[in-house]
Amino acid sequence: MFNKLIPTNTKFYELLERSAALLVKGGETLVDFIDHPENAAAAAARLVKLEHDGDAVTHDLFVLLDKSFITPIDREDIHELAQALDDCLDRIESVTERMQLYSLTTRTEHTRQLASIIRQQAMQVHAAVAIMPGFKYDKIIPHCKEISNLESQADKAGRDALVSLFVASQDPLHVIKWKDVYDYLEGVADKSKDVAGIIERIVLKHG
Repeated sequence: MFNKLIPTNTKFYELLERSAALLVKGGETLVDFIDHPENAAAAAARLVKLEHDGDAVTHDLFVLLDKSFITPIDREDIHELAQALDDCLDRIESVTERMQLYSLTTRTEHTRQLASIIRQQAMQVHAAVAIMPGFKYDKIIPHCKEISNLESQADKAGRDALVSLFVASQDPLHVIKWKDVYDYLEGVADKSKDVAGIIERIVLKHG
């Protein structure tokens, strides 16, 4: 109740929404990297740029947090959400970085599935963050639930990927490389679910 009497600094929400928008671009670029190997180098370079842009937004948000006496929502929630959004984009960039490092030029159906799920999660995250200032539970929570549902799909896709990997290859190095990539792809989906949990907690606390 007291928070509703405090003037709202919309800059916090603007920066969080900007971070979520960069995450959407990151998900779209990951799909491009996976679906179009001929564009892999350009897509990877775009992701590096997006990751740097995300870091800059997160830095600006933390600076604003340090300078602000009053915040629209709890300081620790702002910090945790900003960091989780940044972590998602970092992990997406790490996927392409590892595939290039390991010289994995082929694509699998499982990488396509996981990349598509990550892009869908990013879109849901952005939709939730964009309307978060209203603290409307009935409007925000469906996005959070969908992010969680997509994470479950990513878990299944990851398990299926590992089964296929172990069946198809007897080369330990090949298995190690692809397992690392799949782990990072699943890690993005897991972190997106963490973002949804943070948003849900904020809405329940301030709604």
